[in-house]
Amino acid sequence: MRSYPINLIGLENRCCIVVGGGEVAQRKVESLLEAGAERVVVISPRLTHKLTALLQAKRIEHRPRGYQPGDLEGAFVVIAATDDPTVNRNVWQEAQERRLLINVVDDPDRCNFFAPSVVRRGDLTISICTGGQDPALSARLRQELEPRFGREYAAFLEIAGALRDRVGRELSSRARLRFWYALADSEVLALLKTGKRQEAERLATDILATYVLKAGGRGRRKTPSPSGSQR
Repeated sequence: MRSYPINLIGLENRCCIVVGGGEVAQRKVESLLEAGAERVVVISPRLTHKLTALLQAKRIEHRPRGYQPGDLEGAFVVIAATDDPTVNRNVWQEAQERRLLINVVDDPDRCNFFAPSVVRRGDLTISICTGGQDPALSARLRQELEPRFGREYAAFLEIAGALRDRVGRELSSRARLRFWYALADSEVLALLKTGKRQEAERLATDILATYVLKAGGRGRRKTPSPSGSQR
């Protein structure tokens, strides 16, 4: 099944509903919280111990009953994770009527998005999706990738983000692209991997300074002075 991959942002301002309170629902709730969701509503008569702990910590909301029609009002993302196919089907139907993002666990035909396996390092997100056909393969691939991408990648993106405004102001679009490639190919990651954060920051700044110098002040086109204002 072909898909168009996207990364949702701004979940802290949206209502996310998970129908189900078992271990599968727990994993879905944890993924939403990790992605920044601040209003996660769990609809289920029972909760796992971990979901109960999240409720006590006020990380989630709980409706202690089964799903009822109308429960999805105000939702943005919905995940149906019960062991009752009829309930899951009814959740899907309401989500379709309300035109919501809906994932029914283990039922690819009743999904308009898939929840991939994710390797997350700060702002770096590597998603692995099998179109709902083999979640175990996604998990195995994630396990293989996790050791390859360490904490240095999160630090690298923090450094890059700190330079982004200056890059946008002082370099043309073509020069910006060359700079970002040069930064990615530099020794910055290697320095971060060995714990040399300050050296990595200096190197990144030096690389940018080199590109700004090459631009010679011509990186961005200047607005012509109004007629008569020149001397």
